[in-house]
Amino acid sequence: MGDRDHKNALFDQFARVGKALGLGKRLELLDLLAQGERNVDALARAADLGVTTASAHLQILRQANLVTTRRDGTRILYRLAGRDVAELLAQVREVAHSHLPDVEAARTTYLGEDGGIPVTRAELRQLAATGQVTILDVRPGEEYAAGHIPGALSVPLDDLAVRLVELPADGQIVAYCRGAYCVLAHDAVRLLAVHGRTARPLADGMLEWRLADLPVTVAEAST
Repeated sequence: MGDRDHKNALFDQFARVGKALGLGKRLELLDLLAQGERNVDALARAADLGVTTASAHLQILRQANLVTTRRDGTRILYRLAGRDVAELLAQVREVAHSHLPDVEAARTTYLGEDGGIPVTRAELRQLAATGQVTILDVRPGEEYAAGHIPGALSVPLDDLAVRLVELPADGQIVAYCRGAYCVLAHDAVRLLAVHGRTARPLADGMLEWRLADLPVTVAEAST
């Protein structure tokens, strides 16, 4: 029979990961880093945090070895420590959605109910194979550059209204963003519908696409 103190010490090590994940803002930072590496200033802007606060959260994630860093000139870039961290993030969200009824209510409130009938990854691949769809990546440009669905057109949501002319006047459009809980694609579909375009959101997004080991195109631009 093992020593109780040693067992406690072992489980306390497991708990370090749970503690690091114990705030929504840290999960949001991991969600952003699942799209590609970036510096603390960019992360702070995207997560609506002060730089000092974002840095403090990142240090906690780093101490738990969930994120790592590399130097790029004068910049320090953060990234997920591995694919398993992205899988953990996806699993935490799935478990929460399956076991906490409040998650679905919060998801509906955030994403809205009028974003169109979602397209599955399998359906999108079938449509893409026939050339009968325009795939629209509405994430910020640096996320698109870090990796996107092959053939997708980059039109960040903030630019969509002034770039409608670049999209076909007829035919189907599928918009996608970061993942199953990302509002950007839903907002894009609503905007496109107002302008008379036929558009639907992808049921999830780039996080799930990568975890499914589907093809990803990386542009030359960096974060």
